[in-house]
Amino acid sequence: MLDPLLLARIQFAATTVFHFFFVPITIGMVFLIAIFESIYVKTGDEHYKRITKFFGHLFLINFAVGVVTGILQEFQFGMNWSEYSSFVGDVFGPSLAIEALLAFYLESTFIGIWIFSWEKINKKLHVMCIWLVSIGTLMSAFWILSANSFMQHPVGVKYVENGVIGKKAEMIDFFAIVKNPYLWNQFPHVVTMALTVGAFTIAGIASWKMLRKHEVEMFRKAFKVSIVAALIGSLGLFVTGHSQMQYLVREYPMKVAAAEALYEDTGNSAPFSVLATIDQKQQKAEHYLEVPGMLSFLAYDKFEGSLKGMKSLQKEMDEKYYPVVGKHIDYTPHVPTIYYSFRIMSGSVGILILMALLGTIYSFKRTETKKRWFLQLMPWTLLVAEVATACGWIMAEMGRQPFLIFGVMATESGVSPNSGASVLFSLLVFCVLYTILGITQYIAFRYAMNKKETTVKEVA
Repeated sequence: MLDPLLLARIQFAATTVFHFFFVPITIGMVFLIAIFESIYVKTGDEHYKRITKFFGHLFLINFAVGVVTGILQEFQFGMNWSEYSSFVGDVFGPSLAIEALLAFYLESTFIGIWIFSWEKINKKLHVMCIWLVSIGTLMSAFWILSANSFMQHPVGVKYVENGVIGKKAEMIDFFAIVKNPYLWNQFPHVVTMALTVGAFTIAGIASWKMLRKHEVEMFRKAFKVSIVAALIGSLGLFVTGHSQMQYLVREYPMKVAAAEALYEDTGNSAPFSVLATIDQKQQKAEHYLEVPGMLSFLAYDKFEGSLKGMKSLQKEMDEKYYPVVGKHIDYTPHVPTIYYSFRIMSGSVGILILMALLGTIYSFKRTETKKRWFLQLMPWTLLVAEVATACGWIMAEMGRQPFLIFGVMATESGVSPNSGASVLFSLLVFCVLYTILGITQYIAFRYAMNKKETTVKEVA
């Protein structure tokens, strides 16, 4: 129970998942806020100005809490993963520095200008500020993902001897990091996910307002723009997810096999498993409900094509990575976690597409206010979107195991030489802090949502 490696992994999972609750809301909300203000500047419709200010206050609250959780997360590298940090510091340094010095400073600078310059500068200059904030959030996501993609697909480095820490990674090609194929398969998926989460956040709040008959006409306009964005984002999730699946089949077949609980090689037409019971110790799975040929279609865009099972892939990976690891180990990740995470994620995206489609239809027919059951359900779609996001990250990161850096560094080699008790203590402290932050954000959101007019001072 006090295994430092296990506790360090739990702590990193907890802090990362909690932090990522706020990131997609920030990216998606600010993009839509920029659209709202652009409509106001073009049409002069005061409703869109008030919509911009209303959701701008909520965005500021979310941004502030997200920054705090992100800072706490970065402490993880030094606290619990010092061996890993020493090994990969030269590679991560440029990406994290660019993210901080360029993207984050761009966001924070123009957020400040945007907040305090209402009615003080030209409207077009003012809306330009919020667009620069939106661009900054996308740049920030890109550079963070470039670091994460190196962990999944290490490129552009050489491994040199270091007298203090043994081997370390040394960057030799910065542009290889930027052109990493894993990054360019991951980034579009994350962007569409952020648009989906941000859009459902705004649509859910607008529904909550309309349900209580608070300035219905104004929030109807906010709902219409955001629900269309939610439909575009959720359909984009499906398309980019399909593309990413095909990339994983080619490059990381073990992750796909675990996501489908495939222990044995499939036939020429592989079915998609909807439900299964998994016995990882016995290396077998009982599939109760399958869609014939669907897995082959997801992998190859046709209903024919076989996939390797985990038993075959284990033999191949053991032979390939034995010189790196130095011993025979199990390269099969925790199958139940990945299998069910993938299904929860996929099912959640299906629900989001359905709700976005219904909302778009109701909005263009101007019947959304008559569908009380729909307005009551809409605020819960944010939870569905966040669950989909968390499960997607769990699948991506757990599927890389037992490697911290795929094919290069085993997870157990990157942990700090801490005692289990010290890691457990910091885990409990972080959980308490995050609980306080979550409650604080909820109270601040409710306060801002119930106020007709909220000043910048009150938000601060």
